[in-house]
Amino acid sequence: MSNVIVITTSLRAGSNSDILADRLIKGARDAGHHVEHISLKGKNIRFCIGCLACQRTQQCIQKDDAIEIAEKVKNADTLVFSTPIYYYGMSGQMKTLLDRLNPLYRSNYKFRKVYLLATAAEDDKEVPENAVKGLRGWVDCFEKAEYVDTFFSGGVSEPGEIEAYEDVDYAYEFGWKIL
Repeated sequence: MSNVIVITTSLRAGSNSDILADRLIKGARDAGHHVEHISLKGKNIRFCIGCLACQRTQQCIQKDDAIEIAEKVKNADTLVFSTPIYYYGMSGQMKTLLDRLNPLYRSNYKFRKVYLLATAAEDDKEVPENAVKGLRGWVDCFEKAEYVDTFFSGGVSEPGEIEAYEDVDYAYEFGWKIL
């Protein structure tokens, strides 16, 4: 079975994307995967300064929580990013983390499969397209990895609102089926 890292990027207490991520995690664990959940709540993750020292050293010069997260991501088989959709894109904290994972680019990373879990107040199926496009762009930089699938739940805006929707059951099934 796979070593799965689920990174939740919402900073809101009781967020809908966190609730779906919890259900996905349960499904993945029940399927026999080893799953580690990393929340960005309370993490100190600074912006990438674009120095590119990490391309020579595979380490960031900034010393913050992104260092430990990058090491865990590097050693995972499967990655799941969970984000609320803000203004038709991924959360800013998710984008900041992706930028800070740049030291992995030339490393011997293990991850091969990448998934996205997203929630939004709007429910049109096109709503997560920019978030998907951004994550696919990141994945495309890692030639051994592939973007596999997205689970999107729209029409939820208040914290915990997703609990009343069938999507919590679908998130469990999505977790069960990840590779």
